[in-house]
Amino acid sequence: MNKEYMDLAFFYAEKAYNLDEVPIGAVIVKDDKIISYGFNLKESNKSVLEHAEIIAIREASKKIDNWRLDGCSIYVTLDPCPMCASAIKQSRISFVYSALENLDKENSQLIHKIFENNTINPFVSFESNIDAERSKKMLSSFFKKQRNK
Repeated sequence: MNKEYMDLAFFYAEKAYNLDEVPIGAVIVKDDKIISYGFNLKESNKSVLEHAEIIAIREASKKIDNWRLDGCSIYVTLDPCPMCASAIKQSRISFVYSALENLDKENSQLIHKIFENNTINPFVSFESNIDAERSKKMLSSFFKKQRNK
């Protein structure tokens, strides 16, 4: 885990925050080089698919001209949802570093099940709650701001 990459994920989460998007950022790294990033754009682009992780995966695949992101790490400011976890697994990203565990225990169990080893795709190493207080603070601030609109 590299704090610099997690800090960058928070930088992109702040971009989402400033656009009135749920503040989640993602950064994909390969061979200690940043190859892509993403932040939530669901509201701006009016698409359920515009999650930070999906955007970062799409851009990383374009950059390396391959959908297989073997050996890559993704840094995210909140545990991925099941859709994003599945995309991470399918893209063969090797490591997931998340700032904050999702409070929904069923969601967490499903994510762990998706990342487990199977015969189709390799095991995904998953580490969560790396910078929990920072992520909680940003998310709380965002939802408080939304309630006051």
